[in-house]
Amino acid sequence: MCETKKNEWVDLAQAAYEHSYVPYSHFPVGACLVTKEGQVYTGVNIENASFGLTNCAERTAFFKAVSEGHTEFKHLVVAAKSEDPVAPCGACRQVMIEFCEPTMGVTLVSREGKLKETTVGELLPYSFTDKQMEGN
Repeated sequence: MCETKKNEWVDLAQAAYEHSYVPYSHFPVGACLVTKEGQVYTGVNIENASFGLTNCAERTAFFKAVSEGHTEFKHLVVAAKSEDPVAPCGACRQVMIEFCEPTMGVTLVSREGKLKETTVGELLPYSFTDKQMEGN
């Protein structure tokens, strides 16, 4: 993968978090999800007074992409306005494993641009997938 492209995705994820709706946590997160065809979907976290109805940036990006017919992805960037890169929550990790190969790259980014490179499989080892439901 081209570093220039990844830098563009990082910039998009960081720009996206400026549109987060975070009146309760004040913790904006942005995501940039790239399809295998190279189409880009961004997402932000959107909070709700009923906290269980809050949606994370990663899931927002996935749901936007899937709702437009994309189910194959090649990279995800998650940017937070934090000192260090932060990882997706458990719910986001489960959505990621539904649509992504375990080897797909994930870049985590802090507000100052610190990067942590990982994969979907490293974020959710021993994941629950459709393969566990085969034969039922």
